[in-house]
Amino acid sequence: MSTIKAIRGMNDILPADSSRWQYLEDQVRNVLNQYGYREIRMPVVEQTNLFKRSIGEVTDIVEKEMYTFEDRGGDSLTLRPEGTAGCVRAALENGLLYNQTQRVWYQGPMFRYERPQKGRYRQFYQIGVETFGMATPDIDAEIILLSARLWQNLGISEAVTLELNTLGSSEARGRYRKALVDYLEGVKDKLDEDSQRRLYSNPLRILDSKDKKTQKLLDAAPNFADFIDEESKTHFDELTQRLDAAGVKYVLNPRLVRGLDYYGKTVFEWTTDKLGAQGTVCAGGRYDGLVEQLGGKPTPAVGFAMGIERLLLLIEELEAFPEDIDRVVDVYIVAAGVQAAMAGQVLGEQIRTQVSGLRIQNNCGGGSFKSQMKKADKSGAQVALVLGDNEVNEGVVSVKDLRGNSEQQTIAMTEVADYLASL
Repeated sequence: MSTIKAIRGMNDILPADSSRWQYLEDQVRNVLNQYGYREIRMPVVEQTNLFKRSIGEVTDIVEKEMYTFEDRGGDSLTLRPEGTAGCVRAALENGLLYNQTQRVWYQGPMFRYERPQKGRYRQFYQIGVETFGMATPDIDAEIILLSARLWQNLGISEAVTLELNTLGSSEARGRYRKALVDYLEGVKDKLDEDSQRRLYSNPLRILDSKDKKTQKLLDAAPNFADFIDEESKTHFDELTQRLDAAGVKYVLNPRLVRGLDYYGKTVFEWTTDKLGAQGTVCAGGRYDGLVEQLGGKPTPAVGFAMGIERLLLLIEELEAFPEDIDRVVDVYIVAAGVQAAMAGQVLGEQIRTQVSGLRIQNNCGGGSFKSQMKKADKSGAQVALVLGDNEVNEGVVSVKDLRGNSEQQTIAMTEVADYLASL
């Protein structure tokens, strides 16, 4: 009988890799706590209409990439392809937006049916940050400053570039959309296939085309900046002033748009040239109209999402992980003999109680003294505590330095916790 394998593009995260995931997640959680953001957890399955109404029915995600199915009750359900729509739905349903401001974040798997490649999978993981109820550019600046601080803490600041643009109001985008379509109709035959398909359904996405010929045609297209309304210009100017004051460098990119219909005013991306074609590691912007679009009262909102897999690839590429990232054990307890094995397990519990955060692994499964010492070395522990029946009778334990040149020493069991705490 053949073995069952994982679905293509949906990968296992093995124990050898999980320490890197946990490191990144811990760094993100620490930064978000510094800014007073609280975690929200949403279901991975939502009603299909949530994404059709928020993302837009003529986007690539809804047209080609969603995992949609009918449940036994006949309802159309979808595995979430992104997190913002579900976060807005949860905030509305649970009364979090009425006369309140909110700063929230979430993490978890998203699902899109597309060609799997390095850093881009069918089940992929994102961390999202969303804020509600604040219309002023100070909150736009805050989430960008927050992300910049994260890059600094991760040691990747020099490898990422902040790109900024403003999409203006919905009225301004409507005027520009008409002018852009009028221009592109004249060169339609020269556009790449994707851009031809998007010409009438989602023409602003053409600005973000990676096709070099299409990009060259856009050089003569109407300038988006000429259509931006004054309010959006003022908002954007204050945002850039705040970033200048904080020393955050950025590049203005007038062709930067987002792939989802709900964005307006501020949009931004953090990009890198260290990962080939998969250059965006974090992206977001304003979506002031989305709450109303999903049935709530008009509510200003701004947020971003970052791809965990791409960030991990970037940190790996830059060799920015801590040197001890793969070490999961600090102390390994070797016990030779039945009496010693029982005492060693009790000793491990006592040390864990007295020294918070110390990672201790007891040898389990038996084995000779020699084989246990091999396991201790392989575990990556810095120290081995060695117990035999004689040591138990005398109330002592031998301490062996596994990573340095210190000589083995014998310590009273009652003092071993204090000794380990001082290392």
